[in-house]
Amino acid sequence: MSGTNGIVNPVPAVRGSAPTPPDSEVPERAHRRQFTAAYKLRVLDEADACSAPGQLGALLRREGLYSSHLSEWRRHRSQGTLAALAPQRRGRPAAPVNSAELTRLRQENERLSRQLAAAEAIIEIQKKVSSLLALTQPSDNAGGRS
Repeated sequence: MSGTNGIVNPVPAVRGSAPTPPDSEVPERAHRRQFTAAYKLRVLDEADACSAPGQLGALLRREGLYSSHLSEWRRHRSQGTLAALAPQRRGRPAAPVNSAELTRLRQENERLSRQLAAAEAIIEIQKKVSSLLALTQPSDNAGGRS
């Protein structure tokens, strides 16, 4: 069965039959399409050359595009922002790394690591001394109440 958008709709399963396995041709997760500036300019040139009714729609269907793509790309082209036609990375931009700051932070990290190692050694010694003193001192239970 074919839907109105050209996507094949699966045939409904008969009650009691085994479910159909997923289509191996279809990826589990869709990925975002990115178009190069050269591709966008080529498509815009083809779209501008369309004169007969239906040619633009055929172009959009052939390329798998929406009319909003064309309008946005035309706007960028008219503004002269050719760089805007290139695919953009999504997400937060990476912060620039200052080498002096990085060196300072590494030195501070080393200093704090040394302090931590010394503090852990002192704690271990205190535990050993405490356990030795507990073995040598007489217990309070032997004497009775005061």
